[in-house]
This record gives sequence, C-alpha cells and structure tokens, in this order.
Amino acid sequence: MRRPTPLPAPPRAQRPERAHAPESHEAEPEPTAPIIPFGDRGDAASPPARPLSEPAPDAADGPAPVSGDASRVRLWDVWKASHARRRALRAEVRRFTVHQRRRRVVWLSTLGAFVLLIAGSFGAAYSPLFAVHDIHVVGTKTLDEAAVAKALAGQLGTPLPLVDEAAVKAALVKFPLVQTYTLQARPPHELVVRIVERTPVGVVSSAAGYTLVDAAGVALSTTSAKPKNQPVLTIDGGTRSEAFRAAGQVMRSLPSTIRTKVTAVSASTADDVTLTLGDTDTKIIWGSADDSARKGLVLQTMMKSKPPSKVHSYDVSSPDAVLVR
Repeated sequence: MRRPTPLPAPPRAQRPERAHAPESHEAEPEPTAPIIPFGDRGDAASPPARPLSEPAPDAADGPAPVSGDASRVRLWDVWKASHARRRALRAEVRRFTVHQRRRRVVWLSTLGAFVLLIAGSFGAAYSPLFAVHDIHVVGTKTLDEAAVAKALAGQLGTPLPLVDEAAVKAALVKFPLVQTYTLQARPPHELVVRIVERTPVGVVSSAAGYTLVDAAGVALSTTSAKPKNQPVLTIDGGTRSEAFRAAGQVMRSLPSTIRTKVTAVSASTADDVTLTLGDTDTKIIWGSADDSARKGLVLQTMMKSKPPSKVHSYDVSSPDAVLVR
C-alpha cells in the first residue's frame, strides 16, 4: 500500500537579508542611559533625561529653545564658576607668595618704626618738653657765675636744640675774662656753659690806673689801685710788641711756687726778660722765652739749694749752665 503524498509546507515570511559585516573581535558599544549627578536629581534646573529610544536633536534643526528661567540659571552658574576660579587663582597666588609678603611686612614695619622714632625724637626735642629751665656756669675762677647766668637768661624757655649760639656769644663778649666757652645740653632742661678764663700775667701802669692784662695783651680790667698778687709789667713797645709776648709766655710757664713771688717783670727785647722777687728783690735773668718749661724746673731746684734770701740773682738764660750770684 502506497504512502500518501505529504502536504506542501506553508510559505515563510520573507525577511530582509542582512549584509554580512566583516567579522570583528570588538563588540559594538551598546547604548547606555545618561549619567545624572546625585546632587542634581530632582533639580528643576536640570534637563530631563532623554530615553534611549528618543533620537538626539539634529544640529541642523537649530538650537533647542531655552526658557527664560533656564537661561538665567545658566548665566548664574557661569558667573559662580568664574568667581570660584578667580578665588582659586588668588588662593594659589597667596600660597606661593606668603614668604615674600611676610618679608615685605617686616621691612615696612621696621621702616615705619624707624620713621616714627625719628619723627617723635625731633618733635619732642623741638617742643617745650626740652626747654631750658636752668643755666649752669662752670670753670670760673674770677668771674661771678651768677652774673654770667643772668647775662644768658634770654635763653630760658628755648628748646635745647634751638639755643641761639650767636646770642650766647654776644652776651659773653661783655666779660673780658672769658677766653673760650662751650655749650652742653643736658636734657631735659639744663644748659651747661663751660668757661675757660684768661690767665692774667700782670698789670700795666698808666694814667688811667692799673690795667690787668693776659699773655695776649687783652685788657681784662682797670682799677685805680694795684691788684694784689699781680706783678707790674714794664715792657718796651707796649702790649703789642715781641718783648711783651715773650714776657707773657715766661709768666705762664713759671711754676706756681715761683709765680706768686714775682712782683715785677721787665723786658726791652724778646731776649732779655727779667723777673724780680718781691720779698728779697732778687733778680731772675731769664733771657728769651725758649725752653721756658725746662728753665722753670732748673730754677725751682736751684732755689731749694740756694734760697733767694742768700742770692742776688739767678741767671737761667742757659739752663745747662745756671749762674748764681
């Protein structure tokens, strides 16, 4: 018995044939969903996630319309980002220049302190805080200190750096005994005047009386009576002659023990100065003023061995060969 013929198979749906792509070992990337930051979830300003099936907008279609609120938010975000960037840059600059800024602060602080100190010192020195309240006169032997201080009273109340030296000089010129002077400021209120007096060498007799003079021939005072302990000077040519200069130098070089005993000095030239001791009327032939210091020491030694009471004259014009008569 024959088997019946099988029924024909139903027709298949025609499928489009795929083009056989070349085999590649790299798998094709699968589309993934966009990553949404955790902090931006639920934020109204964040754009909604696009489904994978939704095609991306084409650039040819033009920019997507943006609402006014979204535009403002984006500008604000840009401004905040720019501000944060500038802050970060400033922080980095400050971090890398910290040592330089510290050195600058130290230098500026030192300079400011120095300027402040100088300005304060000058301001205080030239202010009434350092005004003259006391005038102290030192170095006087014959002059009256009170009289000198009174003559300088015009400087009271003047700041120490502003003491008028010209006015001080004009006041001290009135005192002939003042040879030199110096001013010393003792803050806060004392002005010290150091005076070096002229040393009188004798008196010159004239019709006006007895004039006290120093070794330079400066007249110190004139009195009608002869001053005590001052020798009478008899000099040819007056106080401006070479003989007077030699006699003055001799008197200033005498030891004090001999100087107080001299009652008269005479000289016709600079090389024949003669002294007279008043108690015994003993003559001292001095000669010139050369080597006067040595002559004085030799005479002092000779007077101890041979007192003036037993001697008529001492000749020390040559100190190496003293003659005693």
